[in-house]
Amino acid sequence: MVEQLKHNLIPQHEKLSEEQKQRLFEKYNISFKELPKIHVSDAAIRHLDPKYGDVIKITRKSPTAGRAIFYRGVSRD
Repeated sequence: MVEQLKHNLIPQHEKLSEEQKQRLFEKYNISFKELPKIHVSDAAIRHLDPKYGDVIKITRKSPTAGRAIFYRGVSRD
């Protein structure tokens, strides 16, 4: 069995600290409500012990940009 989080098709997920989260909101002039959502029980972030209101940084390999970064807000819905 392949460990799911080590699979090459699963991008890197990391939880932002409160300071990193605030800098992100200030840099892009956004709020938590404006972020795309990721469910608190998503298998890709379960190991991060996510809580509602956390922000997850997703880093994907990109053939054109080298790497692409996305942010998701942890949701209960």
